[in-house]
Amino acid sequence: MAGQSQARPRTGAGGRWQAFRRSTAGTLLINLVAAVVVIALVQAFLVKMYVVPSGSMQDTLAVGDRILVNRTAYAGGVPPRGDVVVFSANEAWNEGGQAKGGPVKELARYFGDATGIGPSHEKFLVKRVIGVPGDLVECCTAGGALAVNGEALDEPYIKNNPPFSAGAADCAATPRSSRCFGPVTVPDGQLLVLGDNRGNSNDSVYACRGGTGEADAACLKFVPLENVIGHTFATVLPLNRIGTVR
Repeated sequence: MAGQSQARPRTGAGGRWQAFRRSTAGTLLINLVAAVVVIALVQAFLVKMYVVPSGSMQDTLAVGDRILVNRTAYAGGVPPRGDVVVFSANEAWNEGGQAKGGPVKELARYFGDATGIGPSHEKFLVKRVIGVPGDLVECCTAGGALAVNGEALDEPYIKNNPPFSAGAADCAATPRSSRCFGPVTVPDGQLLVLGDNRGNSNDSVYACRGGTGEADAACLKFVPLENVIGHTFATVLPLNRIGTVR
């Protein structure tokens, strides 16, 4: 009709973007990107999921368990004794590093580095805090218990503790029981950590067991406080292992 103009479809970049946003594919992509961003932020600052890499914490944690780690638990402070923590492994702990793998695996790791989702190049370990800065830690008491500041610990979570027999295979015997180490004073800014699977855990005193007190300084591995990622508070997978971590 004369005098009337027909609306023309928008064909510029802005118009194509508007059409894509209104499409089903566009909506799904936008929602997916938003979800990835939210998950990445949560894992970077609040709670992150990790996969247990070894059997050193059995039976508290099993190999392959998916665990949740509270990154805000300590807020730069000192974790309480008895907490199960995840920490970044420095050179003292990083034995052999990670296998590189193919380009797809490497790409997935770079994605994990950037977002906190999936695998990454980060080397981490899971252990239980036994000694905090200034603590005197040693094993064993006359009954074979681990002691902190002279007090024997009750450790119901221990599996596969090295053998100890008072008056026979103990810390006064030659050779000493492989349960024995120390005494060790935990330095400022450091943690002494052990695995619950005591007989099969490459932990702070692994290389010291059965040795003399004088040799301990050369065999100890501590965890710097700044390397602690957070508190392990729950197992979420597999389904038959869902529960809190104590």
